[in-house]
Amino acid sequence: MREYSIDVKKTEKEIYPLNTKLGGSNEIGESYRLTNYYIEKNGRPFFGICGEFHYSRYNCDNWEDEIIKMKLGGINIIPTYVFWNHHEEEQGVFDWNGNKNLRRFVSLCGKHGLSVIVRIGPFSHGEARNGGIPDWLFGRPFELRSNDQEYLSYVERFYQEIGKQVQGLLFKDGGPIIGTQIENEYEHAGAPWEITTGTSNEWVSAGRDGDVHIIRLKELANKAGIQTPIYTSTGWGGAVAPVDEVLPLWGGYAFWPWIFYGDAKEHPATPEFIFRDYHNDQQKNDGFEPPYRRESLPFACCEMGGGMTVFYKYRFKLPYESVDAMAEMKVAGGCNFVGYYVFHGGTNPKGKKTAYLNENATPKLSYDYQAPIGEFGQVRDSYKRLKRQHYFYKTVEESFCKTKTLLPNDTQNMDPYDIETVRFAVRAHKDSGYVFINNYQDHVETKDQNDFAINVNLVNEEIRLPKSGGISLAKDECCILPFNLDLQGLHLKYSTTQLLTSIENDGEAYFFFFTPKGMKGEYYFDSDAIQTVSVDNGNIINDENLLIQVSDEEISLADITLKSGKRLHICTLTHEQSLNFWKFEWKGKEQIFITNATLLVDEERVRLESEGLDTIELKSFPSFKETIKIGGEEISSDNGNVLFREFKKMISIVPNELEIKRVNQNKAVIHFEPEAFEGVKELLLQIEYVGDIGYAFIDGELIHDNFCNNATWEIGLTQHKKDLLEKGMYLYISPLKDGNFVKSDSPMAARAEVVNKQIAEIKSIKVSAIREFEIEV
Repeated sequence: MREYSIDVKKTEKEIYPLNTKLGGSNEIGESYRLTNYYIEKNGRPFFGICGEFHYSRYNCDNWEDEIIKMKLGGINIIPTYVFWNHHEEEQGVFDWNGNKNLRRFVSLCGKHGLSVIVRIGPFSHGEARNGGIPDWLFGRPFELRSNDQEYLSYVERFYQEIGKQVQGLLFKDGGPIIGTQIENEYEHAGAPWEITTGTSNEWVSAGRDGDVHIIRLKELANKAGIQTPIYTSTGWGGAVAPVDEVLPLWGGYAFWPWIFYGDAKEHPATPEFIFRDYHNDQQKNDGFEPPYRRESLPFACCEMGGGMTVFYKYRFKLPYESVDAMAEMKVAGGCNFVGYYVFHGGTNPKGKKTAYLNENATPKLSYDYQAPIGEFGQVRDSYKRLKRQHYFYKTVEESFCKTKTLLPNDTQNMDPYDIETVRFAVRAHKDSGYVFINNYQDHVETKDQNDFAINVNLVNEEIRLPKSGGISLAKDECCILPFNLDLQGLHLKYSTTQLLTSIENDGEAYFFFFTPKGMKGEYYFDSDAIQTVSVDNGNIINDENLLIQVSDEEISLADITLKSGKRLHICTLTHEQSLNFWKFEWKGKEQIFITNATLLVDEERVRLESEGLDTIELKSFPSFKETIKIGGEEISSDNGNVLFREFKKMISIVPNELEIKRVNQNKAVIHFEPEAFEGVKELLLQIEYVGDIGYAFIDGELIHDNFCNNATWEIGLTQHKKDLLEKGMYLYISPLKDGNFVKSDSPMAARAEVVNKQIAEIKSIKVSAIREFEIEV
């Protein structure tokens, strides 16, 4: 048994309003203000959850459903780059149509109650060609990213065009745009001038004029009508961000492909998964060294690794467990405003004058980013894992934002390769709070943490988690456990379960928790206020208080009546069930679903997306009716569960046979029949292969590419349906080469490549359908 302790006695956090040029109100009385620790919305603490989604990298026909997915995943703000070279690739010719229709994208976000941050550059990076700077600016005799007046004249023209697009959509006018990001990584990072790479290898400047440049860009944005209560700029790596004018935003990535373009031979374990206190002036030397007092500004993030794209020299499969672990680390460290880059993957648009608008180290078209929502709308495990945290943060938002970070010891010298020590921290206010435990570390093989206990030392008591014995947490998992939590008059001393959310139904409160993977779930209540208690799929143990142990294999429900007459219900889900948990509001009523499908809810419809499922399983509470229709089929409920009505819909899947002609082991031609697309929302071509790069063509035109990282290569086919039916598709796998060199000893101007060994093979080709079913009640 390993015993750990943490002192949770000095929990008062000094919180005060900021005296900066940030914040503002709109015409309908809504407001955003900043304190030194969090943002206030309409006078109340606000926990921001930002998920980056680049409109110009996605099919505009599908924007709305993808925005709904983000909302259902707990996102409340969508930041989006306005890439300059996507809109003014040809000098003086602006394109705001189709996938580049910023106005329509922002309007759809507002329609579904999501706020927007426009990242207006002019330099964006985002693995775009020239960092988003148009090619034609290379041929100019001035310094980019400077206060050179001629450069600023072009920036002003670009900003004026953006201003026209967002007119009436800004927060001040009652619209969804609450924030503007100025520049990106200014005086920290540049990007290759792709027009020169391979000859002179010149780079777009990182910038030179310091604070005055950011201030000047903000002035130009305001002049263009882009006026928002919040202005931001990235702060890491010494980037310039004048704090009276902009809020510096931070982030963290555990996968660094860029280091392999230097001297790196292997990826080190990063310190990202060691607990820190990012809002503490006394903690130093942890890679977060802002040029201002830490406690004087909120620690807010815009680029926590929601995923990471593969670079040519570094191919890896992103562990989805890394994403929610990263979120937990930043929040435990004092972040009340999280931001994922990116939350939704996409595809680079093609150029009009230049074929491709990618950065050369990345795929020409694919920008899937291994994100929580993929390039073609695929929902990944990282989405499901993050959703659990997002629901929790919004449920406890106001009280949680005031909690203070406390560490068990000085973590400055902790070795990221140390997988023996249990990693934990606390966020607390007064005598209540949450224990954050992390068992994930990048680039290290972790192991289950077994048989340990954590003693939380408060001013007037000590709480041991658990009361007796020990707890365990599976490898690569993280969790957040409450202590001294008030559940509407019911005092929860602690639980070894994680809170998801709560709802009211028929005047009674229902609290939903889940048991972290590898842990045994239990609740320890102060029994003074309790009159009666019963539990399904659990055990009640009475000593001086009330201990309830719950099943880790099925849903457990505890019904508790307080002496006041109030009834409360504690529903505990398994780890697997929690990944399929959804909370939403429909027709003015809060609802809970547990389903293996993806949920889409708008004002009129409740829909389910299924990918590769032969059966949709749905548990609902409170249930609409005993019988509902799913996809037009009447389904009766099975009332075998203690709380939920259960519905099952069998999906008759007819295998989509493809006509595949193997040209050789690394080349194939595919022909499609109309039946393949019938009843399908998206058809995903799935290719297993070995080699260097996968290329997909229609009639000689590249429509998708993939750097091999031993994951399944997926291509969304629906947007190409017409051309595929008429022309088919050609797949080519370029080979990995061993012992290759360029023979250049000819007396003539001739060179030829010589290769000793080539590896390239298509292992399998199949399709998977994403189908949609509407629920009728």
